[in-house]
Amino acid sequence: MSTQSSRFEFDPGFEDDRLRVAWYAVVGVLVAVGVYATYLRLTGGMASTNLTSIVPWGAWVAFYIYFVGLSAGAFLVSTMANVFEVEGMHRIDRDALFAAIISMAVALLFVWIDLGRMDRMYFPFIWRQLTSALSWEVHAYVAYIAILVTELYFSMRIDLARVAERTSGVEERFYAALALGRLDTSEESQSFDRRWLKRAGIVGIPLAIFMVHGGTGVLFAVSKARPYWNSGLFPVIFVISALLSGTALVMMIYVLRTRLFDGDSVDPDLLDRLAQLLIGFIIVDAALTAIETFIAIASVHPHEIETWRVIMFGPMSWSFWWFMVGFSWVFPMVLLTKKSWRRTPAVMVLAGLSVVIGIIAVRFNIVVPAQVMPVMEGLPHGSYFPTMVEWGTSIGIIGVGLLLYTLGAETLPLTPLTGGDHE
Repeated sequence: MSTQSSRFEFDPGFEDDRLRVAWYAVVGVLVAVGVYATYLRLTGGMASTNLTSIVPWGAWVAFYIYFVGLSAGAFLVSTMANVFEVEGMHRIDRDALFAAIISMAVALLFVWIDLGRMDRMYFPFIWRQLTSALSWEVHAYVAYIAILVTELYFSMRIDLARVAERTSGVEERFYAALALGRLDTSEESQSFDRRWLKRAGIVGIPLAIFMVHGGTGVLFAVSKARPYWNSGLFPVIFVISALLSGTALVMMIYVLRTRLFDGDSVDPDLLDRLAQLLIGFIIVDAALTAIETFIAIASVHPHEIETWRVIMFGPMSWSFWWFMVGFSWVFPMVLLTKKSWRRTPAVMVLAGLSVVIGIIAVRFNIVVPAQVMPVMEGLPHGSYFPTMVEWGTSIGIIGVGLLLYTLGAETLPLTPLTGGDHE
């Protein structure tokens, strides 16, 4: 679909049809694997997993907090454009917001698949518990998703109206419906959109920091029986690692979509700006983790020391040294140290991908090791590694997320049609 005018050309989607077919084939395989694994999960119940009463949280919970972090981080990156009006950042605010919405949807799918009774997923909205952090978190997620959708709407409403004006038939009705019938493209209507975009972003910042991802950290921090989790620094680390992974994701999406969908050249100044943000977040994330480790060791608390021993020197220590330290911090920092590399799209995609993969290990190292340790003397040690059903469902859910993002990127004006900044 292509609509041309004197002011813009709207032709979203892959530039190369062969690449489109190959990509959808890969995503289709991921989703098919997930569908079959989900069938095994539904028919076999929790017996199809390696989750036990000793280790009740596993891969699904790790992926859940991982994607919540991606969402919160991507959203906070978007506020640099929509709230703080950092020059040049408007080019990626829609990408960031749409990625945040998709990531949140994926996170909630992981929550759903982890429930013992998946048919009861709506219960928190019927039987509320004011003293439950989890109950507050569920409602915060709903409010947060509403904020994301509101922001994305006001960010691209003007372009939805422009596309609707220059199409006909089904396409015209489709884009007019997405614009909620507001097809006015006057300066006054654009000013209205900008005001409400900023207001929604201002509301969303404390919601994302204190309730969404900080709140997700609270779910762990309030567990007094697990000293490794029971730390006031834990929610802060969650927020910083969210900013780290979210920035890496947005940087990677910006390069790939600009090259593969828009067929345009990447703005080296914007890429360099995102890379510098990534450097700062890596340093802060590594420093906070080091402080948390030092506090644990200095406390001489046997449970904390033993948990860190399992993380750093246990059977799964490779996930700490190779993925958490190597992929999240060391390797991307090497790629980010040279200015010419920071302005090279391929190198920055590699750096972003490294961080996005590495943070998965961070989430697993948060969830699993603390449960392996017995909470009382005399209780058995736990052990855990995901089964093929757990891996298969996880792959499928990620595939659903990739499919939803791709369909959106091939349909929506995620790139501003009249330039980088909002008019």
